[in-house]
Amino acid sequence: MTKAVVVGSGPNGLAAAVTLAKAGVDVEVLEAADRPGGGTRSSELALPGLIHDECSGFHPLAVDTAFSRSVDLARFGLTWRWPEVQYAHPLDGGRGAAVLRSVEETAASLGPDGRRWRQVFGPLTERFDRITSDFLRPVVRVPSHPVAMTRFGALSALPASVLAKGWSTEEARSLFGGVAAHAVRPLSAPFSAAIGVALGTAAHAYGWPVAEGGSAAINRAMIAALEEHGGKVETNVRVESLEQVGDADLVLLDLAPSAAVRIVGDAMPAKIRRALLRYRHGPGVFKVDFALSGEVPWTHEASRRAGTVHVVGDYAELARAEQDVVSGRMPDRPYVLVGQQYLADPSRAEGTVRPLYTYAHVPSGYGGDATLLIESQIERFAPGFRDLILARTVQTTAQLEERNANYLGGDVITGANTARQLIFRPRVTLHPYGLGVPGVFGCSAATPPGAGAHGMCGYNAARAALASLR
Repeated sequence: MTKAVVVGSGPNGLAAAVTLAKAGVDVEVLEAADRPGGGTRSSELALPGLIHDECSGFHPLAVDTAFSRSVDLARFGLTWRWPEVQYAHPLDGGRGAAVLRSVEETAASLGPDGRRWRQVFGPLTERFDRITSDFLRPVVRVPSHPVAMTRFGALSALPASVLAKGWSTEEARSLFGGVAAHAVRPLSAPFSAAIGVALGTAAHAYGWPVAEGGSAAINRAMIAALEEHGGKVETNVRVESLEQVGDADLVLLDLAPSAAVRIVGDAMPAKIRRALLRYRHGPGVFKVDFALSGEVPWTHEASRRAGTVHVVGDYAELARAEQDVVSGRMPDRPYVLVGQQYLADPSRAEGTVRPLYTYAHVPSGYGGDATLLIESQIERFAPGFRDLILARTVQTTAQLEERNANYLGGDVITGANTARQLIFRPRVTLHPYGLGVPGVFGCSAATPPGAGAHGMCGYNAARAALASLR
């Protein structure tokens, strides 16, 4: 019987393990931490009874993928919940804008910019199932749906700043800019529109759901599916070299490229080793989880109903903040992402006490304390917010990396979204999962299609590993 070892139990490692186990492979997952799940862990961080997602909180690209269709995670307890408003962007003076599932309803709320919003996101939303079937795989291949991918690719290749100029109001520009900033790239850079186009379209096509009970429900469901097919997960096992995996026929590494180089060692061809060591990581995040005595008093009404709120001010302020963090400077008014998961999933709250998820984009390895900056940005758009704080838990860039070694310098997306790495990751090759050693593959978010709890990096890598056996 073919034997496989998967190193790392994040959503990609578990997706790889499930895919291999369903194909009849004997699979063992080895996790260095004392709990499995990687970026999909959840904990009671601020106060007992309040469930906070430790990293990944919203899952727009996990709902309908080749992996999700291959295994019925609902049968193992995974339930998706959607907020009424998918994401919002408040502005000073109580103004702002918000995205609903409906393209038409969103466009109607944007006044003179509604027509342009409809032109950008309407056709993409109608074809998004075909588009995702292509872009959730390696980019360098012949697309199955070339017409749909051509439009998606043309918009994605633009700098976000160029696409934003198509809207005349600050509300619409900021609404797009806030989601484009998930790339953690200067908004003037080529391909910086890509993440905004993808996640913005996903909000209309699939919504931005949360996992009921916390993101840990995703890894619990995957582990249950794995165990049903005979696989197992062992925690508190740190793999330092290939010798530790014994006689495994396949080894899949849900690890950052530098860690993969260290484990594979001299067995890896020098050319591939050099390429992986050149892989670039991006800026970090500084995370604060709050316990609040009530709901956030946003002056922008739609933000009170939004699962995700992008807190930073107008487009110009956003662009400056993102340029600063990439340049290694901490902005006075950083981009802050606020997660109100409890709106879609009330089970995360405890009575009238609400858990609030927040993080700010910060320079890689930022050693300061961004807590007051985060609180000030929220207070600016929700006066009275500070009066609601009962407790808070802080995770610095160093603490994030300590808890998940893939998050170098606090980079929770495991790699800079440069133009080159959006197309070629983790190196320039037609075989992005192979590590130059027979039977050894990478499957982390440093491989295509990149960050997210969709599991597609692991699913794709597992399929490549199975194909190598033939």
